[in-house]
Amino acid sequence: MMRKKTFNATQTIVLGFFIVILIGAVILSLPVSSSKGTFTPFIDSLFTAVTSVCVTGLTVVTVAEQFNLFGHIIILILIQLGGLGVVCCGVGVLMLLHKKIDMKNRLLIQTSYNLSSMDGLTHFVLWVIKLTFIIEGIGMLLYAIVFVPEYGVAQGLWYSLFHSVSAFCNAGIDILGPNSLCDYRENWIVNLTSCFLIISGGIGFVVWWEFIENLKKAVKIKKIRGQILKRLSVHAKLAITMTVILIIVGTVLIFAFEYTNPATIGNLKMEDKLLSSFFESVTTRTAGFLTIPQENFRDSSYIIIVILMFIGGSPLGTAGGVKTTSMAMIFLAIRSEIKGWRDTTGFNRRIAGENIRAGLSIFILALSFLGTAIMVLTIIEDLPLKEIVFECVSAMGTVGLGRGNTASFTDAGKIILCCLMFAGRIGPITLMMAFRRKRATEENMRENATAHIIVG
Repeated sequence: MMRKKTFNATQTIVLGFFIVILIGAVILSLPVSSSKGTFTPFIDSLFTAVTSVCVTGLTVVTVAEQFNLFGHIIILILIQLGGLGVVCCGVGVLMLLHKKIDMKNRLLIQTSYNLSSMDGLTHFVLWVIKLTFIIEGIGMLLYAIVFVPEYGVAQGLWYSLFHSVSAFCNAGIDILGPNSLCDYRENWIVNLTSCFLIISGGIGFVVWWEFIENLKKAVKIKKIRGQILKRLSVHAKLAITMTVILIIVGTVLIFAFEYTNPATIGNLKMEDKLLSSFFESVTTRTAGFLTIPQENFRDSSYIIIVILMFIGGSPLGTAGGVKTTSMAMIFLAIRSEIKGWRDTTGFNRRIAGENIRAGLSIFILALSFLGTAIMVLTIIEDLPLKEIVFECVSAMGTVGLGRGNTASFTDAGKIILCCLMFAGRIGPITLMMAFRRKRATEENMRENATAHIIVG
């Protein structure tokens, strides 16, 4: 008698993303989604579905021109599903239908958001959905200030909604045309609204949860000053600190390197140079909108952009990359080793050893995936190594910035980029765990004798 195949929580999450991508690809390939009323090559529709669900933004077609309104709506739905997570959206539908959330779905939520307890899971999911719609609504209203006068009420509001969702979900897909936001390079409302949405989605839902809960408590005791940040967990403090540092450092370096470059910000006014540098520093960390063509940047800025794309945003949000907290823990571990400290510490707290191990594993796995993809693509693609590296890091970090080469990739190259986007959205560790055949048993969890290895 054949035993029924069952999937664990991690496998279910991976399978859920894959099924949504496949359904989206089929719909986008149909004439009903095309602006020309013809079939879209399946590899192109698959790439578009992957980049939407994985909230990346790399495209092999011009989304604004290739797809009609129906196609754009499908892409918007895929972006929202990918940003919130298939599990979160599925549970949200069950809650709307007043269905009971069973233990299996609770385990899925816990695994999807890497939560330590099952207490209040459904409340947390509902809160995430509400927060998402509130922030996207604010973004839509801010965008409308610019888009409604320019495109009219109906089209202006639609553009505002689409780009608000795309920015908050860190997707970076636009329906304005082939120039993304280049025409709005000096528009402060569009730039700052985009940055607000990108940072809001990329900081992580758990950080938002802690911040709002602490704000409520501070208001209740009428002591707001110093209380909100003081009560945050080490995770939230690391995520916020790394985000601020990366944005500031990225802005300063890009501003300095591109100050005299006429192809980027050299001909802009001082305030617009700062604005463009700030926007580039924010969007490179998994958003993908652009106000300056990426191929115009100098090599020094190219290096900074690649590093920012690789790091990405914070965990449990809409961003990709190896994550700010993973890099923070690696830096803290290096600091502790140099100083000769026994423990790795941050904000006067000892960082758990398993967290350090997980962060290092994510970093190494991401580099391994990237290295393998880059090596294969250098064989099958007729492009300089510099361009292939940029495309691969952009895909793995779910950034979506390109240097004008994505559409020229062969079908095999596009599949490799799709795999990188999928791995970047799911997470290298989660993806590898999905292929694990058996759980840890008492035998393989036994404690072995300690061995010391010479390093360095």
